[in-house]
Amino acid sequence: MKKNLSPLLFFFFGHLAPVMGEEKMNVLFIAADDMNCDLEVYGKSQVKTPNLKRLAAMGIRFDNAHCQQPLCGPSRASLMTGLRPDTLNLHTLKHELRLKNPDVVTLGQLFKNNGYFSYRSGKIYHYGNPSMIGTDANDDPATWTERSNPAGIDKTRESEIINFGPNKGLGISMAVWDPISKDEEHTDGMVASDVIAQIEKHKDRPFFLAAGFFNPHCPYVAPKKYFDMYPLEEITIPDLDQAKKDLEDVPPMAYMRDSRNWPYYFPNITVDEARRCKQAYYACNTFIDAQIGRLLDALEKHDLIKNTIIVFWSDHGYFLGEKGLWYKRKAFERSTRMPMLIAAPGFTRGKASPKPVELLDLYPTLADLCGLEPPKNLEGASLRPLLNNPSDPSWKKPAVTQIWHRHNAWGYSLRTERYRYTEWLRGKAGRELYDHSVDQGEVTNLAENPKYQKLVADLSSQLKPFFRLPKEKRSTPPKK
Repeated sequence: MKKNLSPLLFFFFGHLAPVMGEEKMNVLFIAADDMNCDLEVYGKSQVKTPNLKRLAAMGIRFDNAHCQQPLCGPSRASLMTGLRPDTLNLHTLKHELRLKNPDVVTLGQLFKNNGYFSYRSGKIYHYGNPSMIGTDANDDPATWTERSNPAGIDKTRESEIINFGPNKGLGISMAVWDPISKDEEHTDGMVASDVIAQIEKHKDRPFFLAAGFFNPHCPYVAPKKYFDMYPLEEITIPDLDQAKKDLEDVPPMAYMRDSRNWPYYFPNITVDEARRCKQAYYACNTFIDAQIGRLLDALEKHDLIKNTIIVFWSDHGYFLGEKGLWYKRKAFERSTRMPMLIAAPGFTRGKASPKPVELLDLYPTLADLCGLEPPKNLEGASLRPLLNNPSDPSWKKPAVTQIWHRHNAWGYSLRTERYRYTEWLRGKAGRELYDHSVDQGEVTNLAENPKYQKLVADLSSQLKPFFRLPKEKRSTPPKK
């Protein structure tokens, strides 16, 4: 076969050699749920993440990483297929990936097809939390060689969780529980134990191991020792009068899901209850960080760091009272941006990249680094250039996120290295422009400022090719 390869292919595979060597690279694929960048590893010293800092020192921290849709189902489906939600025609939490895309080759499936042991424990595709914990939920069996669905006390004793949100299930709640418990009694502790067992079992063959943590998704449940790290008196909530002013120059569609019961999505949630939930959210983040530490320890124990690519990601960001908002499902930075770290042997270590990147870039990146031939239709790009040079000036690709609420309520948001630009109904329902060099909180909407109209036109032109929402999802439904 080799003598039939073109010189270009010889160059390509030679380019991979410093990473691959003669043995296949392993992949440890670590996911958190609803985790934003309020983390020590991203400069917020209050939220303790020593193991994510440890991982960042081993590789690259992406400071400008964004999801394709800030909702668990479509975000995860997009990441696992390397295709945008519009291409998949997936914009809700429904279990429709194979129904609508029967021939798609997922990320784990690509590795499985190439002789890897592909394994999942916990949540990689969408799971209702805690309703679907312990089940296969919306999982894709073709992705994995084997899979596991542990259920800890956050599921088996969910009646003990305190829910501040009235008449809503725990899957969309402001609810907390801080039992005196061991990490391994919780679902996420069990997920870590499962994956550690697979590391030990398969250490001598190539693996793609996915650890899917459910935290910090609501309800916010973690062992009490993590809550104790965040005294309630040190937890602050933005001033609500000032927070509401942030929304005065924003198109109503940008926060339509939250406006009825502003603030915090639910009526009658007090500031003290919101502070309690924020404390719990921080505790859950540190709990997850501890599980990541256990995974890194297992790799080190078996001398696997040298030939394992480690990826950490969350499916989207999260609001914790900023602008009086809570949860995700918005086109603001706090909703679209999430932590993403990659440690790949042979590449740059301990640096951060300011370049805009997307979750769907992970698929082509891992295929590239492991020398696998991916599907031809992937819509992301390999992050290899940024793993070599985190500030590579040739990286010009923006990050694009979309929102879909219903047929006549949707929008697209484009993030460059400096700006965020958003159009609602292609601008018919409003536009937003924020300059992140001076306005990281996205307080001042510049979209209607005459000084910025040339920039608006340019960004609108860049965004236009991404409008691919299927017609049946963008037309106004007929009146009944």
